[in-house]
Amino acid sequence: MSKKDMTGKKIAETGLLTALAMVLSYVESLIPFSIAVPGVKLGLANIVVLFALYRLGTAQAFVISFIRVVLVTFLFGNGFALVYSLSGAVLSLCAMLAFMKIGRLSPVGVGVIGGVSHNLGQILCAIVILETRRLIYYLPVLLVSGTAAGIAIGLVAGLLIDRLEAADTGGQR
Repeated sequence: MSKKDMTGKKIAETGLLTALAMVLSYVESLIPFSIAVPGVKLGLANIVVLFALYRLGTAQAFVISFIRVVLVTFLFGNGFALVYSLSGAVLSLCAMLAFMKIGRLSPVGVGVIGGVSHNLGQILCAIVILETRRLIYYLPVLLVSGTAAGIAIGLVAGLLIDRLEAADTGGQR
């Protein structure tokens, strides 16, 4: 395949996965999922980001995550949502990348790191914006929810990664 074909393929993959992440974000907004702490979500779009990180590489995962956050915020959110979402997404992606590179964690473990880091990034952002440290009291609940969501995201992404690797090798592993 020529370099031009590879570039076109990367652009197409990135576009398709970004669209899928946006659809998952929208679907998640329709799910009546509420607990006592505002802002707790499943993070379904992170299935796509984790998948992209393993299958397509760092650059495409960052592009997918960034474009998804910006477009979803403009479509369904506001300026503050953009700041919180970006802070969580950037910290999450950086932490997942670091732990993925270490190579000792499965996609489930990396997903947990991503979920916890996302919540940590958002709570730190809120503490800075709202100028109150009291928000740190939300952290235990957010760590538990980030862990639970990370497990679910990691399981689904890991299953997709394994299935595609098996398909790529013709079922040979």
